[in-house]
Amino acid sequence: MGPQPGAMLTTFVAEHDRTPYHLTEEQIAFFDANGYLVLRNWIPGVLLERLQAAGHAWIVAGERAGAGNDFSFASRPHGKVLYRVNYVHQLGQPASLELLGAPEVLAVAESLCGLNFVPTYESMVFKQEGDGEKIPWHQDAVHPPSGHRIFNFDLYLDPSLSGAGALRVIPGTQKQRQDICALTEAYGWDHPDAIEVEMAPGDVLLHNVMVVHGSPQVTGNQLRRTIYYEFRPAEEILEDGPWDRSWIERRMRLIPLGLAAHQRAFPAREQFRWRVSDTFRPAPLGSAEAELKVAHEVHMAGTYCSAGDAGRG
Repeated sequence: MGPQPGAMLTTFVAEHDRTPYHLTEEQIAFFDANGYLVLRNWIPGVLLERLQAAGHAWIVAGERAGAGNDFSFASRPHGKVLYRVNYVHQLGQPASLELLGAPEVLAVAESLCGLNFVPTYESMVFKQEGDGEKIPWHQDAVHPPSGHRIFNFDLYLDPSLSGAGALRVIPGTQKQRQDICALTEAYGWDHPDAIEVEMAPGDVLLHNVMVVHGSPQVTGNQLRRTIYYEFRPAEEILEDGPWDRSWIERRMRLIPLGLAAHQRAFPAREQFRWRVSDTFRPAPLGSAEAELKVAHEVHMAGTYCSAGDAGRG
């Protein structure tokens, strides 16, 4: 007998395996009930500074390269604006892999997804200075209830403040597909359950990919960059797709690269002990270049009010 709809499988971490970076039972319960969780001052200052510098370099590279698989632009009244950088690990800035291999990231992934967590996406989404365009209410990826958690680890590189386009979340909406058009028409941005989440540099927002979230349009806002790492259990991918076992293996090869990068950059820090099961432990290819980028030929669809609103935030 499978899990009841909406019920989450327990991801038990034995007491002797727990670290200060694993989530507590109370934090996991809050995440399951509300679809989000805030971790304040979660990423250490030196790594945060390296990521802020990397974020600047990615934006410069994108503006030079123009639109393509790695860089996404949106049309604004004053022209096209870069707003998203994809596949950040293969863009020449080691800080992204250092973050992936950090215990602050991987212990959270293990807490929510179990031992066989898969890093499924990595990107940076941002609003340029002066570009306060809205990110409409949406769900990132809609999937049938399975008892597994799919979540985004959102690291804020810049302040995101109330009244200046801070992200809004509607707790509890992760439990089923939502009618985004009806919700938007009924409430606009003033949904009675919406929470405005203020974030400071180094804060992390964990959000279920089905929780409804977005941010309203503002004028004169400052640069706001957020790094997004999505994680899913390997078991969930095999049950629901849209990828197969060979794709899981290719994506999992990113984890040893991240662990090695974090240890090189921060040898004195506590390192994460990866305890993936032998069933899913990937065989290395022996070439970091070959392992760094695994393209997504298919995606799990999200829910928006219209196709034109499909910008992830």
